[in-house]
Amino acid sequence: MAKFVIAGRADCPYYAKTELLADYLQKNLPDFRIHKITQRPEVWEDWLKDVCEKNKWSHKNSPIIWRELLDRGGKGLLLGGYNEFLEHAQLYYDVTSSMTTELMMVIAQENLGAHIQKEQEEEGLKTCINPLQVWITSASAPACYNLIPILTSGEVFGMHTEISITLFDNKQAEEYLKSLVMETQDLASPVLRSVSICTKVEEAFCQAHVVVVLDDSTDKEVFTLEDCLRSRVPLCRLYGYLIEKNAHESVRVIVGGKTFVNLKTVLLMRYAPRIAHNIIAVALGVEGEAKAILARKLKTAPSYIKDVIIWGNISGNNYVDLRKTRVYRYESAIWGPLHYSRPLLNLIFDSQWIKREFVATLKNLTATGRQFGGILAAHSIATTLKYWYHGSPPGEIVSLGILSEGQFGIPKGIVFSMPVKFENGTWVVLTDLKDIEISEQIMTRMTSDLIQEKLVALGDKIHFQPYQSEHKDLVPHEEKNPVMSDAADFLNQIPQTTFEKPQSLEFLNGFEGKTVES
Repeated sequence: MAKFVIAGRADCPYYAKTELLADYLQKNLPDFRIHKITQRPEVWEDWLKDVCEKNKWSHKNSPIIWRELLDRGGKGLLLGGYNEFLEHAQLYYDVTSSMTTELMMVIAQENLGAHIQKEQEEEGLKTCINPLQVWITSASAPACYNLIPILTSGEVFGMHTEISITLFDNKQAEEYLKSLVMETQDLASPVLRSVSICTKVEEAFCQAHVVVVLDDSTDKEVFTLEDCLRSRVPLCRLYGYLIEKNAHESVRVIVGGKTFVNLKTVLLMRYAPRIAHNIIAVALGVEGEAKAILARKLKTAPSYIKDVIIWGNISGNNYVDLRKTRVYRYESAIWGPLHYSRPLLNLIFDSQWIKREFVATLKNLTATGRQFGGILAAHSIATTLKYWYHGSPPGEIVSLGILSEGQFGIPKGIVFSMPVKFENGTWVVLTDLKDIEISEQIMTRMTSDLIQEKLVALGDKIHFQPYQSEHKDLVPHEEKNPVMSDAADFLNQIPQTTFEKPQSLEFLNGFEGKTVES
């Protein structure tokens, strides 16, 4: 039996002519067999070079044809290229090809299209065979319990993407994690390939495609805000090192929770510089709280309120911008189709409510962490991941904590929440939005605290000094709707598990670098 391998560049017209002649011979000769190999034009030369070096052949053009003396994969005997194959067919089988040049070009383009489609189908099969590896840190936290059912529903990554979840936490949480694994398996989710636990640090984030960083706790006794800031560094340094060492090269890291979210994100970027462009902080939790307060005031559903922008420190000194916010399906004298909306600030006639009560309510929620429990944290993380993979709703503004590159006058090098849209597996900062300029006073206040957080955490500054505004009003006259949360309120956001003796601590109002005495 004669067995030939025909390999060529997918868009090569001579490969197309050789392939057609070989197909004819295989169809009409019972002992003639062929195996075809095509390669993309951009990888052809490297592939051909490797094949020739391996077999000690000398050949430089497309196609290359050799005869296998054993079965496919055995030692081959080089026949040559297009001309040599035509001569062989003429000499041994008295068959030649009369294909025109135009037809050769047409078939070559069809071959290239077929090759690309085949590659895409193979990649799709690989995705099914190799599930998406999702790692969740601090997996004993309440947010993880609420996040798992959303991830396994298929709503986040898609019903055609299987996932494997690994719950990562310390050894003390192992028994709880085991029970959580059993509950997760009981879901019988069609997209869940497996769920496991990891308590060994050196094995963390092995081949991870997605890493979800939840609120962490520390066993160290903490008495000052400065200590709280510095206590985040060791764990972020460890996570950054392990993610770069063990995770997949395209890993996506998402930081959620209600304590030091911006700081943890920028520290992870510092200690995992190779994947820093794929690390983000979740701001949708604060956005959701703001929408809920506004919806109660307007007696509508929070989902009908869109385009609330969160600026600054997600878990601290931030500014909630309602200038672009719109309300859909609002019951009033003016009605329209489902896509019809009205500016929110035109519907709330009590401007003092926005300036005082709305500000105070949201500031209290941000400062204390109240109502930012496991459900809201999980939903915010899952929604952000869904947008990251599949794109955000067209035309909607999404708030996201990312590394500043100087947009909107924000200093470079800090993680800052700002308006974006998700598309094509990444995000785009909406720098083209009109009338969203922020006053210098508010920008300075937000950026000053974020810069100080970073400097104190890294040991470049000893004391944290919150920015002191010259104005006592909650709302500057040139801004209609900011919500500011003092960075000094961070200590109230830290879970009780952070402190060994919480009952003996007396939290000082403002907590501006002061020591709390027991």
